Amino acid sequence: MLGKDFQKYWAGPEEKNGIVSGIKGAFKAKEPLKYRLVQAHYQISSMISRLDAYISRMQERDKTLFERVVEAQMAKDTARAAMYANEVAEVRKITKQLIMTQIALEQVELRLETVSELGDVFVNLVPVVGVINELRNVIRGVMPELSVELGELGEGLQEVVIEAGDFTGISGISAAPTAEARKILEEAAAVAEQKMKENFPELPLYSSTISQKA
Repeated sequence: MLGKDFQKYWAGPEEKNGIVSGIKGAFKAKEPLKYRLVQAHYQISSMISRLDAYISRMQERDKTLFERVVEAQMAKDTARAAMYANEVAEVRKITKQLIMTQIALEQVELRLETVSELGDVFVNLVPVVGVINELRNVIRGVMPELSVELGELGEGLQEVVIEAGDFTGISGISAAPTAEARKILEEAAAVAEQKMKENFPELPLYSSTISQKA
C-alpha cells in the first residue's frame, strides 16, 4: 500500500479551511503525479483516435491506387502499372508504421491505466517511456506533429519516473528502451504485419515484378 506521505504526493495536497496542506504545501510547483498520468492517458487516447482516422485515409488511398494498377495492366500499360505499384508500396510502408504506432500506443494506454501505486510507476512507466521515445522516431517522417507530441509526452512521463524515484531514493532510471519496451515494440510490429496481410490485397505478381524492376 502507499505510504501516507506518498499518497499526498500522488493525489495532491488537501485543502483544510482554505489552507493547502501536504508535501511542499502551497509552494508545490507541479501537478500531482496521478493528475499528470490522467492527462497523459487522455493525450494517448487522442493520438490513437487520430492515427485511426489517418490509417482509414491511407486505406482509401491504397484502394484507389490498387484499382489503377489493375486498370493499367488490363490496358497493357506496363509503365503506368509500375508507377502505381510503386505508389501502393509506399502507401503500405507508411500505413504499416502507423498501425504499429497505434498498437504500441494502445499497450502504453493499458499500462497507464494500471499505475495506481508507487511500485507500478517503475514496473509500467519505465518501459513506456522507452516505447514512446522509439515511436517518436518511427513516426517522425509520417506525422511530424505527432512525433513532437510524443517527444513532449515522453519527457513528461520521464519526469514522473524521476520524481517517484527521488521520493523513494531510487535513482539512475534511464529512458533507453528496456527489454520490456523492445518486447512491446516487437509485438506491435508483428500484429501490424498481420493486419497488413489481412486488410490489404496482394498486388498481382506481374505488377510486383514491374515494381521491383522499376
